[in-house]
Amino acid sequence: MKILVVGSGGREHALAWCLARSPRVQHVIVAPGNGGTAREPGARNIPVTDPLTLAALAEREHVAFTVVGPEAPLAAGIVDIFRERGLKIFGPTRAAAQLESSKEFAKAFMKRHGIPTAAYEAFTDAAAAHAYIERRGAPIVIKADGLAAGKGVVVATDVGQAHAAVDMMLTEGGMGQAGARVVIEDFLEGEEASFIVMVDGRNVLALASSQDHKRLLDGDAGPNTGGMGAYSPAPVVTPSVHARVLREIIRPTVEGMAAEGTPFTGFLYAGLMIAPDGTIRTLEFNCRMGDPETQPILARIKSDFAAIVERGIEGRLDTAEITWDRRTALGVVLAAHGYPESPRRGDPIEGLPEHGNEVGDDCIVFHAGTSLEDGRVLTAGGRVLCVTALGDSVKMAQARAYEVAATIRFDGMQYRRDIGHRAIGRPVRK
Repeated sequence: MKILVVGSGGREHALAWCLARSPRVQHVIVAPGNGGTAREPGARNIPVTDPLTLAALAEREHVAFTVVGPEAPLAAGIVDIFRERGLKIFGPTRAAAQLESSKEFAKAFMKRHGIPTAAYEAFTDAAAAHAYIERRGAPIVIKADGLAAGKGVVVATDVGQAHAAVDMMLTEGGMGQAGARVVIEDFLEGEEASFIVMVDGRNVLALASSQDHKRLLDGDAGPNTGGMGAYSPAPVVTPSVHARVLREIIRPTVEGMAAEGTPFTGFLYAGLMIAPDGTIRTLEFNCRMGDPETQPILARIKSDFAAIVERGIEGRLDTAEITWDRRTALGVVLAAHGYPESPRRGDPIEGLPEHGNEVGDDCIVFHAGTSLEDGRVLTAGGRVLCVTALGDSVKMAQARAYEVAATIRFDGMQYRRDIGHRAIGRPVRK
């Protein structure tokens, strides 16, 4: 059978790679794909992005089902379009995708259903937002209400930064329509983790835990990014934390969405803040898998992932089970010159695997911002590659990932040298 993966980033390359490993999959179409999916055995790119054209492509190619990677097509209603044509697709409807496409919707939903999160208010008026900041003080978090490609959050350490963020979004229009409304919420202390599940509208299947590294520089310094690396599993998500997240956050969300007439299907991502005292709160919801968390998570799946997704589409996730590689997977993002403010494009990349994207049987170089032109792979985005390795411990996976990363070169390449630092040396807790 043929499968269609929608998107062009590292997450989509990992999805295509994992789905192509199914013995029943003839090949995976990636639309529009990137330089890595163009080199992936069992995959091919088609330069299409419009939802209606994608639906016509799925019909023409007799695609068995479609998996949507990024948030933008979900918010645009691609799932609704496909379902209206009787096409199988895994993802949330436009209405359900509001959990990500509107921060205010998500916060109000959590408040209605008693899902733990930070206190907040939403504003369209700059003066009212400034007054709220003066009352609450700092640190405080300013979020653009709409989709902003991972760049719509400002963690202000003082009120001056908070006021500047409000002016940038509401007064100066620096985030466009996404920042026409802002959500201002209390700053939460603790350690972040990513908790991603598959949902079929009623049943939930949890994927392995993971932890992302948002800041550009070592030691969690520098500006926020879309993510500079990740690893799975995340030791901070202990078995007891895992059970509590399912009970206190995931189940109430799935049941609440169904009760409100917008049942959720697809990948549901809960960004968590786990406080030192064990308190767990929800930072945000995403309606798709995270990037770069997807890369290490999927690198650990030993099951037929295509069969798991099929059960999700059919509403049978209660009969599904995933077998995981016991090893840790760790991914290091190699970013372009100038990222995140003004990434440069068009730099040739050297040192990539000669055939395909795997380096031995314990490392995969997933592509994100790359293009294949005249047989050469060039940088074509901010986060260029994610070198993802498996190892018997976080430290061993880290060493292998950095060993391979050191063999890859492009002008201006930048990456963190400490991905996984929070997990290394952490005592085992129950």
